[in-house]
Amino acid sequence: MTEQQQRKPDGSSPWKAVGLVSAIGIDLTVCTLAGFWFGSWLDRLWNGSGIGIAVGVLTGLAIGIVGIIVIIKKIVGDPNE
Repeated sequence: MTEQQQRKPDGSSPWKAVGLVSAIGIDLTVCTLAGFWFGSWLDRLWNGSGIGIAVGVLTGLAIGIVGIIVIIKKIVGDPNE
């Protein structure tokens, strides 16, 4: 079998997998850090209770997870679209 025959018809490759994993990691990291920054800002407004950071980080994680789902659906190809 030649290399072209061994390739999957959907065009998947190791580089596509590396890109997907990188995009997921970057997305989750950026959203969580943005949530932390926003939470720190809230904490300064609320006199340092610590709840602002918790709210910010959890919100950032939730937004990051939604972003990951969108990325995976675009890469895999959602049949519902």
